[in-house]
Amino acid sequence: MILVILQLLYLVITMGVFQTPTTQLTTDAELQRVIDSLKNQSLKKDTLHIYPFNPNYITDYKGYVLGMSTSEIDRLIAFRQKDLYVNSAVEFQKVTQVSDSLLELISGYFKFPDWTKKSAVQSDTSIQGANLAKKESTESTIVVQDLNTATALELQKVKGVGEKLSARILKFRASLGGFLVNEQLYDVYGLDVEVANRLLTYFEVQHEPSVTLVNINTATAYEISKIVYIKYGLAKNIVAYRDKNGGFVSFSDLLDVPEFPAKKIDRIKLYLTLD
Repeated sequence: MILVILQLLYLVITMGVFQTPTTQLTTDAELQRVIDSLKNQSLKKDTLHIYPFNPNYITDYKGYVLGMSTSEIDRLIAFRQKDLYVNSAVEFQKVTQVSDSLLELISGYFKFPDWTKKSAVQSDTSIQGANLAKKESTESTIVVQDLNTATALELQKVKGVGEKLSARILKFRASLGGFLVNEQLYDVYGLDVEVANRLLTYFEVQHEPSVTLVNINTATAYEISKIVYIKYGLAKNIVAYRDKNGGFVSFSDLLDVPEFPAKKIDRIKLYLTLD
């Protein structure tokens, strides 16, 4: 009988019947501290940090994070696929059609190249000529040089341009026979858009080179492929389309040629003639 009583007493003690309220309170406090710590870690992890960015390069994910709808993101991407850029918050809203409230939230983080500010000044004051706009928007006068005669050392004076990049620019210029328009600078492989914009503050096409135009309605595939922007495979497609359809009436017909780079048509037609 005594043995049974002792066993019952042992079970009662081990089951915690006689645990004090103080012990229970201590345990609860420690548990609460753990919970609070986990909450703080979760909040830190979920916090969104937005840094200044160029809205022209918003990706699907970036747009989603910023709160843009799929259709708003698609409008921006379609606009950029035409080789066009938004240069202000107003233009961004016009292209994407985002709401005023969203624009107010994110436009403070927009970071546009310096040259866009100069363009805005030119537009607002109806100033004619890019050189005049650049000069009036800087504290000191900038002597704009000819992009077709610039040396590697002169190009390297611009921030972001080193030996390799300057050599690449000169090589591309040589392959073209000289730049016909400023926009061709953006076609240099590996040249960042912002660096190209910076270069065009100091350089521009002042003397266009003499170019022998290629007759798109009579040239062979080999002759067409001599144009920098057209590889031989594409040239063959152009000739095949021409033979099948009886020639090209306008340059826009080139857009119907398989694999034709629509984004480059404005550059390519600089080297072509229809007759």
